[in-house]
Amino acid sequence: MAAKYIIGSILGSFAVAYVCDELIAEKKIFGGTTPSTVSNKEWWAETDKKFQAWPRVAGPPVVMNPISRQNFIVKSSTEA
Repeated sequence: MAAKYIIGSILGSFAVAYVCDELIAEKKIFGGTTPSTVSNKEWWAETDKKFQAWPRVAGPPVVMNPISRQNFIVKSSTEA
């Protein structure tokens, strides 16, 4: 009995969140524009290239954002 209210309220909250996000971020009801640093793919590529070129002195080279590249290493719990 209570499950239908819980599931309904969760779905309703997701719907409200989606509508608010759509109005504020996409329709820009408060004005403004999307910054060129977000919309310009060339800028993004140059920034990523700069981040990857930073020297590291503490250890081996790593990517700045491993989640977006999906190449991070997960060690098993049996290793020390």
